[in-house]
Amino acid sequence: MDHAAPTPLSGRQLHLTHGEYSAVVASVGASLRELRFGGRDLIRSYDADEIRPNYRGAILAPWPNRVVDGTYTLDGATHRLSLTEPERSHALHGLLAWEDWETADQSDSSVRLRATVVPQEGYPFRLTLETTYTLDDGGLTTTVTATNTGPDAAPYGVAPHPYLVAGDGLVDEWTLAIPADTVLEVTEDRLIPTALAAVSGDFDFRTPRRINDTFLDHAFTGVQYDDGAATVSVTGPDGHGAAVSFGSGCPWVQVHTGDLPKDPAGSRRGLAVEPMTCPPDAFNSGTDLVTLQPGADHTVSWRIHSI
Repeated sequence: MDHAAPTPLSGRQLHLTHGEYSAVVASVGASLRELRFGGRDLIRSYDADEIRPNYRGAILAPWPNRVVDGTYTLDGATHRLSLTEPERSHALHGLLAWEDWETADQSDSSVRLRATVVPQEGYPFRLTLETTYTLDDGGLTTTVTATNTGPDAAPYGVAPHPYLVAGDGLVDEWTLAIPADTVLEVTEDRLIPTALAAVSGDFDFRTPRRINDTFLDHAFTGVQYDDGAATVSVTGPDGHGAAVSFGSGCPWVQVHTGDLPKDPAGSRRGLAVEPMTCPPDAFNSGTDLVTLQPGADHTVSWRIHSI
């Protein structure tokens, strides 16, 4: 009897090509597993038969970042989510990062995946999400559409989680540009949002400069859009690198220098750049939180490209 090859741990492997660009999307989490231009890595990848580390490339929905203590109140009812970041006691990165998304359709340069958020403890709402990855001359565009297919209005936010790379070595050697005027300050231990502040010192990358030993795991806003788009970029000493461009549908961007205290060898080898529709803990603050009415949908997109 013939036996089909086992599915890799990261899910089905969906290969895309266009010109000098190539990408691989893994079905678990609708995750961008590889992205290359002319054979050069633009993101930190992982093996097909590897459990995806550190949310690399995953789609984060129906909320990005953290819900503090996994608890929020909506219309007078208190909801308690599972604590998926137990070391800080938060609910992290939504409900679909470990779901195996189905493939709705695929061509040589594009793939559309679909998943459902089912009503559950802590999030009693039903959403259908479709994520489309498309390669063209301008890079890889990701478009996420969420539709409320349930009977009640649902809180919602979304973001991607790619780790950009600008060559081998550490982020310390790379030049970073973040066109944002404001940073969300957080507590040192649990990264709980505290207050907005004008960028200064270590947080000011409006003029591109080397990262050096700066630690970032912060959300930025007051984004400067140029002709409708903002671009966060990293470049290596040779001038090549990668960038994420996004429109006003993402008024926030989380940037993390990839510090991994439990994995020193893998630490600071990619820069997480996450355009977000809302800030951390938006389920509690309500800031830029989308409320999806029954039958309504919400669409947002971003693009990763070579420099």
